[in-house]
Amino acid sequence: MTKNGEEQSRSDFLYDLNCLHKKFSHILRCLFQKNQKDFQFFKYLCCCQNPSVWILNYDIMARFRRRTCIILLLFILFICSIMMALKTLRPDRAGFGDPFGLGLLPELQQRTELLDNKQNSLNRVHGDTVTQISNMRAVAVNTMKASMPPVNKLEEELSSPNYNFHIFYYSWFGNPQFDGKYIHWNHPLLPHWDPKIANNYPKGRHNPPEDIGANFYPELGSYSSKDPSVIEAHMKQMLSASIGVIALSWYPPGMADENGEPTDDLVPVILDYAHKYNLKVTFHIEPYKDRDDRSMYHNVKYIIDKYGAHPAFYRHKTSTGRFLPMFYVYDSYVTIPEIWANLLTVSGSQTIRNTPYDALFIALLVEERHKHDIHRSGFDGMYTYFATNGFSYGSSHHNWASLKAFCDSNNLMFIPSVGPGYIDTSIRPWNNHNTRNRVNGKYYETAFNAALLVRPEIISITSFNEWHEGTQIEKAVPKRTGQIVYLDYKPHKPNVYLELTQKWSEKYRKEKEQWLM
Repeated sequence: MTKNGEEQSRSDFLYDLNCLHKKFSHILRCLFQKNQKDFQFFKYLCCCQNPSVWILNYDIMARFRRRTCIILLLFILFICSIMMALKTLRPDRAGFGDPFGLGLLPELQQRTELLDNKQNSLNRVHGDTVTQISNMRAVAVNTMKASMPPVNKLEEELSSPNYNFHIFYYSWFGNPQFDGKYIHWNHPLLPHWDPKIANNYPKGRHNPPEDIGANFYPELGSYSSKDPSVIEAHMKQMLSASIGVIALSWYPPGMADENGEPTDDLVPVILDYAHKYNLKVTFHIEPYKDRDDRSMYHNVKYIIDKYGAHPAFYRHKTSTGRFLPMFYVYDSYVTIPEIWANLLTVSGSQTIRNTPYDALFIALLVEERHKHDIHRSGFDGMYTYFATNGFSYGSSHHNWASLKAFCDSNNLMFIPSVGPGYIDTSIRPWNNHNTRNRVNGKYYETAFNAALLVRPEIISITSFNEWHEGTQIEKAVPKRTGQIVYLDYKPHKPNVYLELTQKWSEKYRKEKEQWLM
């Protein structure tokens, strides 16, 4: 190598070293913002052109790198420990409600505690004595030892429905035994509206009974809503949760959703079983074809004429002392306010007000602007339905206080909708971003806590059995089949969300007593 070549190589080496020390100085500046002396010392070492100092410089940098790596490693371990602590945090450490711990207690202890809570409620109303409490506890324990059915019977007798807790219920499921085919369990995979996105996801239908259109699997299997044993089991579950009113999804006779069959002929059976368990039934009117003021008048008249005399038909006591039917109107916003006003205002051309078919009509609020449309339309209140906090203005918990204030100032009812979670990727595989994890029940309790803060007259629950969207509180069980692994409620029992509902129903009753005071 020539002398000029050596000088060029040395010049390149010094240039590379100068670039390196600039980068390293930038890193040190970030790390030593709070210690300028250390930074200046290292900067001197990096800038020094004396080869004898470079060795020292390299040694010190090596030691500094080791120390930095150790600090970063400790920091990463600290972050990981925090994440693990948050992941394993039990709901009884939450800042709301009573200790959770459901599903982790022995069966006897849970039933005894349930009995204690119910007996205390009876004491407040009937003035039972301490001796009666002991006797009833003894009866419960002895009955439990004898057999399970009497225990369930005892629980049902002690459960009292809360008619301020309404739950959305769907009777659209079918199977070959009762319907000749599967209905809704074989739900198709819905394509995304953008063809470019839709092409990235699978198409087709689910294939029950092993492959159903849901992310969870029901304890009752791929049941039929026509099965009397299923209807009765559902009523028992709702009663055990202290739910009082079933908001039944309803289409006019001969109509159904695009994946279902007409279900109006099931209404009398549902009413009969609801009455057997002291439950009431109201109607959640779906957006059937050509729904307008005229057809709504006709269908409300049909419902009241056909079912209004049934003892399980729900009527709500208004502030004026009237007992009126109640109708939830899903997707009410797709009809303009002027059409609704024809039906729901006193001066409307198709007015239903001050007639034998007058009722309370509750509109769905999705966007903030809908509250003004709802008021202009003549509705009596609003509900939020969606169990996805943050998905819409109405479903976002932090907006409930302002919505309640708006309703109070305009003589409207505000009915917040709470839910245990949301996941619909079994039918909308592209919709992961709207999934809301249940967090072992904490998501559900958070929603209840937010609802109670605004002191609503009624709380609605989404849902009892909307399995497609994963909002159900119905009993679910672990299941694995082929390539499919269903979600479940572990580490808790299949009825954990029923027990949580019962817990918050009792909490609502106690707090409402304080509101009235």
